[in-house]
Amino acid sequence: MYDLIILGSGPAGLTAAIYASRAGPDFAVIEKEYLGTGQIAFAERVDNFPGFYGIDGYTLGDKLREHAEALGTEFIEGEVTALSKNGSAWEITLADGSSLEAKAVIYALGASPRKLGIKGESDYLGRGVSYCALCDGAFFAGKTVAVVGGGDTALSDALYLSKTSEKVYLIHRRAEFRANKTLADKVRASENIELVLNAVPTEITGGENVESIAITQDGASRELAVSGVFAAVGTLPNTALVKGIAELDETGYIKACEDGATSAKGLFAAGDVRTKNVRQVITAAADGANAVISAGKYLNR
Repeated sequence: MYDLIILGSGPAGLTAAIYASRAGPDFAVIEKEYLGTGQIAFAERVDNFPGFYGIDGYTLGDKLREHAEALGTEFIEGEVTALSKNGSAWEITLADGSSLEAKAVIYALGASPRKLGIKGESDYLGRGVSYCALCDGAFFAGKTVAVVGGGDTALSDALYLSKTSEKVYLIHRRAEFRANKTLADKVRASENIELVLNAVPTEITGGENVESIAITQDGASRELAVSGVFAAVGTLPNTALVKGIAELDETGYIKACEDGATSAKGLFAAGDVRTKNVRQVITAAADGANAVISAGKYLNR
């Protein structure tokens, strides 16, 4: 039986591994993909991780992993299919039928952006298609971009992008926004945000990078020339394994504060999977460190 098992090898899981290797418990990291480093691997460029300005996400992920490996982290490749509490121990079942036990678990399986589900979306990921305006907005300074969505995140993204982009199209499938009135009023008052309402995106096209997005608006087809498309239609936390085990919020994220402690004793959440205001590489790394410290206190008790 392990003292600690970390589920996930993204920035949160890898940082947890780095801290765990220094704290001394017998631990391992379970990763779904061989040599995986999480969603950061798909970021074309990262400008806001201290000390690594301009690095691409794949390289940054590799550096985090190399750090964990250098400290002797044990990685186990496998997809977790079930998590349960057996007495004082946690049992982790893998897709191949094998299982592992640990006294404590750090759950760092992240969240996945909800896709638009249109042609060209996956083809241009990292080449104009983004799910994070805060992460990638600076690359589109002085350019025309589109934001798809009608909630608080979409409107906040449009306002954020309008500060540096030449023009922002805000595409929403309804005539009214789901976002709060204050945000909606600010968007409507912005000079370089054009509202494209009652519209549904159908295809993203271009050459090497994104050049346009096709939409259907009020039954008619239309094409908007853009350099970037920001999808802001929500995220899907990867919390299916802990439903009924740990308390989740109304959107499915694990309720956990900065210390990572969940409502289930011995289970700690780190990274994009937990309730938080900002989901960035740096906050995921901080979560990983906090979760290990909390897990250590739990194990010592």
